[in-house]
Order: sequence, then structure tokens, then C-alpha cells
Amino acid sequence: MKKVLNYINGEWCEGSSGKFIPVTNPANGQVLAEVTQSTNDDVDRAVNAAKSAQKEWSLVPAPDRAEVLYKVANLLKERKEEIAQILTSEMGKVIDEGRGEVQEAIDMAFYMAGEGRRLFGDTIPSELRNKFAMSIRVPIGVVGIITPWNFPIAIASWKSLPALVSGNAVVWKPATETPMVAQEFVKIYEEAGLPKGLINLVNGSGSVVGSAMVDHPQIDLISFTGSNEVGKAINGRAGELLKRTSLEMGGKNAVTVLEDADLDLAVEGILWGAFGTAGQRCTATSRVIIHKDVKEELEHKLISRIKELKMGDGLDETVKVGPVINGAALERIDEYVKIGQEEGAKLLTGGQIVKGNGLENGNFYEPTIFTNVTPEMRIAKEEIFGPVVSIISVNSLEEAIEVNNSVEFGLSSAIYTANVNKAFAAMRDLDTGIVYINAGTTGAEIHLPFGGTKGTGNGHRDSGVAALDVYTEWKAVYVDYSGKLQRAQIDNY
Repeated sequence: MKKVLNYINGEWCEGSSGKFIPVTNPANGQVLAEVTQSTNDDVDRAVNAAKSAQKEWSLVPAPDRAEVLYKVANLLKERKEEIAQILTSEMGKVIDEGRGEVQEAIDMAFYMAGEGRRLFGDTIPSELRNKFAMSIRVPIGVVGIITPWNFPIAIASWKSLPALVSGNAVVWKPATETPMVAQEFVKIYEEAGLPKGLINLVNGSGSVVGSAMVDHPQIDLISFTGSNEVGKAINGRAGELLKRTSLEMGGKNAVTVLEDADLDLAVEGILWGAFGTAGQRCTATSRVIIHKDVKEELEHKLISRIKELKMGDGLDETVKVGPVINGAALERIDEYVKIGQEEGAKLLTGGQIVKGNGLENGNFYEPTIFTNVTPEMRIAKEEIFGPVVSIISVNSLEEAIEVNNSVEFGLSSAIYTANVNKAFAAMRDLDTGIVYINAGTTGAEIHLPFGGTKGTGNGHRDSGVAALDVYTEWKAVYVDYSGKLQRAQIDNY
């Protein structure tokens, strides 16, 4: 049986617990590998290695650090198909999405390598004569990253690459469901020549490894993507320790479809946003806010198209909807469907765990649509994280925006309209970190900031230049070459 190990201070090793747990394919229940389980001692060894390595790494010129990232990018490019196959096997998303996710990591590696020759600061005029002032970026130190199973290499690339090019060292806890992809990513860092100790992989549960990372006094930043419940707990504990956090959490994203919209285009965006990755995205389309005049027509088009979606193992090139991650997720989704029916929403299609057609050994849930949903219903407010969509009818753009903004999350939103004035009003008024016009709620590109408002996070952003603000400190530097004491705000007035 394949063993998935830790990587600490440049060495592959078992966790000190001596225990392994199975890694299974969610499409068929097949055991793919066993992953080692770690303890606080493993976290401590990883942090000590990172702390030691970071001192030297921070002195390496940023363009030289970037050269390693270019090598990472090219190795990812060479192994794109191999990694995508592993990703689909252990996570379940269809192979086209797996390839797309690896491409996202490739793009991020090339982009962040380019930042090695930027990492811009500012020069600012001093208010005093013969004095020079500037601001520069400096690394934070040791960064702890905790990544989810739904985008196991893309999100890891969002976090590790900017951290490393900025001069930090990384301790990484991947999701227990997707450790094989994490191991492949670290192997690429190793082959690219990243000095030992700069990336450390520690497998294990969030309650053990994640908690130890948050509590560790030598981890200076925790970057976390996952559930609101866990994110809030991390933020609370980190606050007690005066430790920086970057949190990207839940979403309850809506597509608004106005009466003048191209309905066929809207249907394409809704299907992709709602049922891609089996709805297991923080940017998934979980609400459709539809103008009452076109509600019935849109519903007919959606039902017709859903019947064409083939479910199955994501390694089958013809499959469009793969499994959800595990049995617990399957039960949670089914419970929300029952809640929706109890609340009075009308089930248009789906609503069942798939038990036949050769899929009974996997974790499959039918693409599901509710209509006659009101904004107060739980299925319209709470993140389900599965292939379930709620249709909410409105009378105007203003009402649509009010409904969109009524939830606690603020990650992604979309609007379909042919009216440029309404499009710009929506761009201004939709309270989300990402807004799409005539496109669905998914499709973020790596050179723009990724993140949201309200309960989605704590204001930081992954991706783009904004990511550097997470992994660097600003240092203000003053050089006085006047040869005398000059007092700001005093001697110049």
C-alpha cells in the first residue's frame, strides 16, 4: 500500500504517532493510500527547521528566490496530467477540472516568480531637508498554511508561493482527504532545489496538527482556507496570541438574472457554477435570484439541461458531475434538502442520494434545484457545500441586490443583463469581493485578488499582488544625511 509521509527539514518521514489512516477515492470507495498521522512533536520539529532555514533564505536576493519558483512552475507544467489524475482520484472532481486546477498552480508559480523582481516598496519625499524616506517589504518569518480538500494544489500554491518568494519559510498542513497531491507538490519543490527546511509538510487532523500550529509561538502567521466554524476558532485563539491570520471561509453566492438577460448564457453559467466540483466550492452558485418575468422560462431550461449531466468517476472524460468528498458530506447535503422541503420550498429536480447505476460505492448526490425559496429560509442563507441551488424570485434589480447582500457571506456574485447601467449599478452595490457581469460566480484568475467581505474572511486576499500584503511586513526607513538633529513636525514648521 502506498504510504504518504511527512516532509520535515528536507527528509521524508513518518509521523511520530506511528499511525496511518486510509485515503479513499470518493467515486468508488477504493483505498488509494495510507497517510501518516502527526503529533505536536512533528509540528515542533517542522517549525524549528523552518525557523532555522528562514534566516538564511531571507538574505537570498528575491530574484534568486524567484528562480526556484520558475523551476517549480516548469516542473508542474511537465507533470500536469499526472498530478491531475491523482487529484481527481482522491478528491473526485472531473478530470477537466483537475487539469484546470493544476494549471492554476502553474500560473501562480510563474506569476509569483515574477514578483521576485518586483516586491515593490515606495520612496516618499521627506518633509525635512537632506533626509530620504522609503518603505520596503520584509518577510514575516515562519508561515503556517492550512489548506482544504476541494482545491488541494491550487490553494496551496496561492499560499506557499507568495510566502516563499517574500522570504518566509512554510509549515503546511494539507487536508487529510487529499494528502497525495500535497506530497506530489512538495516533491516538486524538492526537485526544484528549494533549500531544506523552507517547506515542511505535516499530515494529520486539524484538532491535533492545526491546533498545534496555531498555538506554536514561532509560527508568525496562519493562512487558512476552510469552514467558518474552524476559521473563527483559529482567529479567536490567534488573537489571544497576537498572531496574524489570513482567513478565507464560506460563501453563499448568487447569480442574478434580470428580465433582459440572455437566458441560455445564464443557464450555462448557473450549471457550471452550481454543479462543477459537485457544488463543493466556496464560489459555487448556490442561489439564483431571478426576475419574476423570466423565472418560469429559466427553470424549464435548467431542468432540461440538468438531465444531460452525466454523473460518475471524474476520470471518465464524459462525466460532468463527480462525487462529493465523503459520506459525512453526503449526509449533510441530504439533511439540507430535507430542511428545504420542510421550510416549504418546492423541489424542481434532484434531491436524492444516488444509489444505483454502478455508483452505489461512491458519494454521489443528484444535482438539485429548489424553487419558491424565500430569503429567510435556511437553504437560502446557509452554506450547503454541495450540488443544491435555491431559486428566489424578485421584482427589480434593487430587490435582487438586497437579497444578494442579505446573507452573512460576501465572496462572489454575478449578474446577467444586457443593460449597461444596471450592470454598473450592480458592480457598485453587490457586497462581495468578486463580481461577474454576464458570467457565473466561479472563474477567478490568479493575477487578481481573491477573497470576500463580511463572514467570508478577515479582509486579506489570496492571489494577485494583494497576496504579498499577507506574507510581508512593511518597514519604514529614514536616512538623515543633514549631519544634525532634525525633528519631524517641529523643525520644519
